Amino acid sequence: MGESIPRALQPPVAVALAKLIKSFPGPGALPGGLWAEPKWDGYRTVALVQADGVTLWSRQGKELTKVLPDLASALQEQVPPGVVLDGEAVIWNGDRLDFEALQRRMVTSRAVLPGLVRELPAAYAAFDLLAVAGQDIRSVPFTGRRRLLEELGREWTAPLNLSPATTDMELAKTWLKDLPATGVEGLVFKGGSQPYDGSRSWLKLKTKSTFDAVCAAVIGPVTQPQAIIAGLPVDGTLRIVGRSTVLSTRAGRELGRHLRPGQPGHPWPEETSESSLNRFSKDKGPVHLTLVEPIVVEVAADVAWSGKSFRHPLSLLRLRPELDPADVELPPHLHNR
Repeated sequence: MGESIPRALQPPVAVALAKLIKSFPGPGALPGGLWAEPKWDGYRTVALVQADGVTLWSRQGKELTKVLPDLASALQEQVPPGVVLDGEAVIWNGDRLDFEALQRRMVTSRAVLPGLVRELPAAYAAFDLLAVAGQDIRSVPFTGRRRLLEELGREWTAPLNLSPATTDMELAKTWLKDLPATGVEGLVFKGGSQPYDGSRSWLKLKTKSTFDAVCAAVIGPVTQPQAIIAGLPVDGTLRIVGRSTVLSTRAGRELGRHLRPGQPGHPWPEETSESSLNRFSKDKGPVHLTLVEPIVVEVAADVAWSGKSFRHPLSLLRLRPELDPADVELPPHLHNR
């Protein structure tokens, strides 16, 4: 059996990505028939297993081996050399995925890390196979790669897991409805005849929930806001929980007709950090907020909730000026998360 990783798969590995879609795809959306998988809420992680050790790499090419030592150890014990896996590193906290626990591993000191690993160990959900026995198999259609992955993972034990996959779209729709309760973000779709080409060739459908929130600030002028800053009562205080996607000119103008400048004693600051509004923004500088008198809005969000804020932008659906901001409550599905 080959033990070396193919030269073309030396890190950083160009991972396959998924294009966001807004509705469940039809049977001919991808070549070779649809396969559906859960979209895990964790760190995309490529695992390179060699005779002299395992290294773990993020989608951006950052080495994660030191922050995921439990996974590196399990992969070394259970996976033969010459294998390259694509999957997701996740942490379960009770019966839910805990993205914040992963984040803590990234910023903690080397001395504190072992305690975090013992308290909340990581797990690995493998969903694709890029090399086996030292052979690059990215040109093999997904059905063939999946067959090899299932064979490889047949006797795995925790923390290694084979991510579920199905061609039964009725079952996939059940997953889309039921799995968000565990923190799964939605579904990823692959075509049965697709090679692994490192492009945005897959599809993803995120689960969205709708609820009322309080808009108490915007980005841009009051008369033509570019985005809303949404708030929810968390621990008895109206806290900023996220920003919306960029508003269309028409939506901004319509919102502006209902906004009034904020009055003295407003609970929010006039400036916040970009990273507090968008975890994945490369811009870490300050963002100026235009404070407004609170107004109720209906928004849609995916399930990526940290317990204090949303990690992805919200979608503004409509204004609810007839409602009192004081009556807005934290949605039930966000409690105890």
